[in-house]
This record gives sequence, C-alpha cells and structure tokens, in this order.
Amino acid sequence: MDGKAIVMFDGVCNLCNGAVQFIIKRDSAGRFRFAALQSHVGQALLERYELSKEMDSFVLIEGDNVYMKSSAVLRICRRLKGGWPLLTVFLVVPRPIRDAVYHFVARNRYRWFGKQEACMLPTPELKERFLED
Repeated sequence: MDGKAIVMFDGVCNLCNGAVQFIIKRDSAGRFRFAALQSHVGQALLERYELSKEMDSFVLIEGDNVYMKSSAVLRICRRLKGGWPLLTVFLVVPRPIRDAVYHFVARNRYRWFGKQEACMLPTPELKERFLED
C-alpha cells in the first residue's frame, strides 16, 4: 500500500467521521490513508486480514500488523502532531480495561453523535487520502 498506515472506520458514524477529520488535521505528513469499513476496499481489507466482515471498530493497519479498538486509537495518536502522542501512556493499561471504555463509547456512539445515511464523501483536496472502491 505505499508504506502508509490505513485507518478503517465506520463510514456512517458521525463520531468516526469526526475522528477521521481530526486525524487529517493533525497528520500534515499524510502518513494515514482511510477506508470506510462498509466500502468495497474496506471489505476487501477485512477479508485480507481475516477480520469479521461485520467489524464496526476502528482498525489500524501498519504493514502486516493490525490493531483494533483502543490499541488502534492510541497508536494513531502516537503519530499525530501536538500533544496527542502523550496519550500513548495509556498503552500500559491492560487492553481489556482500555477496550471496556472503548466499547462503552462505541455502544452509545449513534445515540450520542448520530448516524449518516451514507458514508462520507471526501472533498477533492482529501480524495487522495481515501482508498477508493
């Protein structure tokens, strides 16, 4: 994939779409590419890495390594500009505890932040950052 990390996200989730915009603003080096889980590319990547096609978590793919849920979020933070890499201190917290917090937010994300009818379409300036079908 050109050496870039891939962030997979729920394309109809407002919180997830906001997180993608957040990452883009803090990734001026363009280290991340993005794919909605629901897209053909997203589904092909899930299959390639032997992940459930029903996946609804943030997924980070770095080379042959796949990270999900809180591990994906914290590893993404590690590569952002500003103070966000400081959050990686939470990687010392056992994954089941971190993922419990992640699951609490994930279970309530549509209620708290809403849901779109279709996956977000990137602007022409951002189109190169998104893996297309």
